[in-house]
Amino acid sequence: MPLEIAADGFRLDNRPFRIISGGLHYFRVHPEQWADRLRKARLMGLNTVETYVPWNLHAPRRGEFRLDAGLDLPRFLDLCAAENLHVLLRPGPYICAEWDGGGLPAWLLAEDGIALRSRDPRFLAAVDEYLGALLTAVEPHLAGKGGPVIAMQLENEYGAYGDDTAYLAELAALLRRHGADTPLFTSDQPADLARGGLDGVLRTANFGSRAEAGLAELRTHQPEGPLMCAEFWIGWFDRWGSAHVTRSAHEAADELDRLLATGASVNLYMFHGGTNFGFTNGANDKGAYRPTATSYDYDAPLDEAGDPGPKYAAFREVIARHAPVPATPPPSPQPKLAAGSVHLTHTASLLEQADALGPAVAADRPLTMEQLGQSFGFVLYRTELPSPGPCVLHVEQARDRAQFFVDGQPVGVLERENREHALAFTVPRAGARLEVLVENQGRVNYGPGIHDRKGLLGEISANGKVLRDWYSRPLPLEGPDLDALEFTSVAPPPVGPALHRGWVEIDRPADTFLVLGGFTKGHAWINGFALGRYWSRGPQRTLYVPAPVLRPGRNEVTVLELHAAAGRTVELTDRADLGPTEE
Repeated sequence: MPLEIAADGFRLDNRPFRIISGGLHYFRVHPEQWADRLRKARLMGLNTVETYVPWNLHAPRRGEFRLDAGLDLPRFLDLCAAENLHVLLRPGPYICAEWDGGGLPAWLLAEDGIALRSRDPRFLAAVDEYLGALLTAVEPHLAGKGGPVIAMQLENEYGAYGDDTAYLAELAALLRRHGADTPLFTSDQPADLARGGLDGVLRTANFGSRAEAGLAELRTHQPEGPLMCAEFWIGWFDRWGSAHVTRSAHEAADELDRLLATGASVNLYMFHGGTNFGFTNGANDKGAYRPTATSYDYDAPLDEAGDPGPKYAAFREVIARHAPVPATPPPSPQPKLAAGSVHLTHTASLLEQADALGPAVAADRPLTMEQLGQSFGFVLYRTELPSPGPCVLHVEQARDRAQFFVDGQPVGVLERENREHALAFTVPRAGARLEVLVENQGRVNYGPGIHDRKGLLGEISANGKVLRDWYSRPLPLEGPDLDALEFTSVAPPPVGPALHRGWVEIDRPADTFLVLGGFTKGHAWINGFALGRYWSRGPQRTLYVPAPVLRPGRNEVTVLELHAAAGRTVELTDRADLGPTEE
């Protein structure tokens, strides 16, 4: 039976119902581990799980909609149903989630002047296509059809971005037209409830403490109906260059107890955070650009590897005071693999072999990543410098981190994070080759900065003269791309960015963690699976390797190092290290 919204609360199957939910994003968890995480959700006492839907992964190109492998949302929903878990589905189109661009596809930004999260007809036409494809896949899993999806979110924290209720009404109409027959809800922080709501749609609030005050503010905007905290923040995410953020299990459990004592429903954000695999992390820009780390552990009840942490037992005890909890004992941590050192014996220079990774596009000026039809990874730009001697290079915008090379030799780095725009070096000869390797470190996922195009934006000048005749080469560096490179055993390794590869024998696969202690900055893959970014600045010092990525026998480890490594040895260890915590 569908979920009902009554004056005095939720009802399900004609009985009062309280949602006790936890966030678990299927796209941040290896699909072979979904069932394990969902079982642990039920054993903690949850009756519901919440997940966003990342439009940008499901539709990497316009007109395409993927539901394969880790994007098999129907399979995830089937597994939820098998655990007797209901689902709160948050399809966006914007999701925030500390995810690249808040889940909005990069190809939208190929349109000059497009206004995201608005009634711009170009945006709404794309949303219409997306919701049509998504609801076709999801409709059989809605509660009215006997499935687990009991409610769907309309947009996400829109009150923190805009106040156009007509835009929200357009989205609601699209959802209904494409078959969403469940209740809809909005979610906003208490101060944004007035701007983010829509009449006829359930409002919910997001907060991590002072539950009574947050719910009281919600009640002023919604005089009757269920009270719910749709994001009860029990931890937080990490960004590169900060400390690892944690929150006391005792404090978080006490706040949860106070919230549940009011009779309100809740969604824990997060129950299990998971990982920003590949290049999928987002970023924040509230005056300064700050990219999010690879781990999305979130100091959640289940840690990044799916093991119960201190909050798991504490929350289970709290939930048991307010609702039934399964008698089955909580699960024990899973064994981890310590395979030791892996020597990366073979190397491929990224600059020297860039031609093998795809063609470059010629233009009068550098093309953005979005103009190149690319979502993630790097762009390699090339032009010529007209004259020898001292040179001051000025770049309007480098998004997000640009490494400069003259005739193959590194001459400097410009970082958006530090608001850097100029670089000085000496040009050895007329016609010297200038190459610029630009990394997309994550599109802004919150606030007006979501219109975040990547690459070299604007004009680049040398000693005041604008440089023309550029070649822009997209380097998404997806797993199969690496097979086009020729790895050879060389010593010492080449100057500049290089991929290093080695192999390790494993008897019995299990979760493990990759340590890159001698490396500076880059990306890592195992057996072609993109683990994510690493950066010596921290906080995190290990990358999580899910057991299903490994296989008995020989396993391939590939590391892209953008600068220099002190040696070429990595390690597979049985312990995560997410870095020092704040004092």
